[in-house]
Amino acid sequence: MKDLISYINNTLGSCECGSVHHPLTVEKMAIGGHAVDEELPEYVKSAGFQKAAIICDETTEQIAGKRLLHLLKSTVRTVPVKLKANEAGDVTADETTLVSALISVPMDTDVLIAAGSGTIHDIVRFCACQRGIPFISVPTAPSVDGFTSAGAPLILKGKKQTIQTVAPLALFADLEILRNAPQKMIAAGFGDMLGKVTSLADWDISRLLADEPHCPAACAATKEALEQCLSSIDEIAAKTRAGIEKLMESLVISGLVMLVLDHSRPASGGEHHLSHYLEMKALEDGKRQLLHGAKVGCAAIMLADVYRSLKDLTWDDEQVGKAVSSAYQNLPAGDKMADWMRRIGGPVSFQELDVDQHLLNEALKNAHHLRDRYTGLKIINQYGLLPELRPFHERG
Repeated sequence: MKDLISYINNTLGSCECGSVHHPLTVEKMAIGGHAVDEELPEYVKSAGFQKAAIICDETTEQIAGKRLLHLLKSTVRTVPVKLKANEAGDVTADETTLVSALISVPMDTDVLIAAGSGTIHDIVRFCACQRGIPFISVPTAPSVDGFTSAGAPLILKGKKQTIQTVAPLALFADLEILRNAPQKMIAAGFGDMLGKVTSLADWDISRLLADEPHCPAACAATKEALEQCLSSIDEIAAKTRAGIEKLMESLVISGLVMLVLDHSRPASGGEHHLSHYLEMKALEDGKRQLLHGAKVGCAAIMLADVYRSLKDLTWDDEQVGKAVSSAYQNLPAGDKMADWMRRIGGPVSFQELDVDQHLLNEALKNAHHLRDRYTGLKIINQYGLLPELRPFHERG
């Protein structure tokens, strides 16, 4: 594994784009076969922590929570905090869960340990920020790119809002734990990375048409992480050590880039807005949540074709036409992206996720309001170019 902290510091540290680059607060990263069993206890001991709260849910308690309690029992006082699922069977980062987690952590705790995937990390980073103590990341699946970011997508008053909190002080990712994650969660991680195809293009649109902050070095690092995944599809699909390590590295790099920039533009565009909208509707309707990366992957596949069609239009506004052509002309076709996702074993259309077509049309019309960010999704609404979606069908 390459030194990801040095890589990000060297890559973004030399950029002279003028964007504010924040110093990395992550001081230790370990991705490997003994990252949890050997390196985590040694780090906790050297850091001088006295009491750790290990936060997990019912599933991740079995995967990592109990193991962490055993590993750290001779190093630090530990207390387990198990998050409860809602009536639909999901652990969500809403007010009820956030408050419950906060009051379950003893006041003399000086470090939190997130044992789980995306939602658990969002809850823990919020708690760490509120309590003013650090947290350590122990991912149980390579399913999202937010492990090392400071942004916490929370459900507040029924709406998805990303709140800037804190990044982990350290991350320990055990490759055997990650390789044993369900295939759908590995595919979700690949789907989150596949979303960079459209998010990077949307970031270019926001630079050209809305003068939003842009950093070429951050763009290049995120693109390199995406290309690392695309060149390792077969290894990731087979869940080899090398493949899962490359996927996890790519996800971590994406998160570190967001941390340095203090925003998510390179990693989150129209495809994420659609995913967040569908998640909010599922909460309203009391339905089980779909994996974030699965939704992002399907949205990116769909939007890639929508965005590609924009470059072939004749624009009355010459500036818009040039921007659209520049940003979207090199996007891969949706069918090609669907093939990549299918090889990993993930869904390629919202039909496979049982998303109602009426709801998907509603999301296309409204999801761009979720963030004050200029994207292709906003363009198609602003200029009345919403696509007439064909009835759901299987991609050939």
